[in-house]
Amino acid sequence: MSRNVVRLDQASLFELLTVASLFLVALFGTVIAYQAYRGYRRNDAPSMFYLALGLLLLTLCPFLLNVSVTSLLSPDRVVIALLENVSRLVGLVAITYSLYGHH
Repeated sequence: MSRNVVRLDQASLFELLTVASLFLVALFGTVIAYQAYRGYRRNDAPSMFYLALGLLLLTLCPFLLNVSVTSLLSPDRVVIALLENVSRLVGLVAITYSLYGHH
């Protein structure tokens, strides 16, 4: 299955906005995760660690997986979607654990 790679200088406005929004989700998620990690370090609260981890898996990791796997391996889109969704699922499990599982 061949894939079409879109160069930034040839991308449509919609494609540019999609990439920009994915980047901003990753950036804001990382900033919030960093603050949660600081709370973990400051208060020795394990729930904050799991919250930080979950946020990274929910926001930053899918973006990094998409960029790195697409750049290095050129897999089918379904493979990238699976990897992104597994990261998001594990992130949600970590956030749930931070809220309910670790006391």
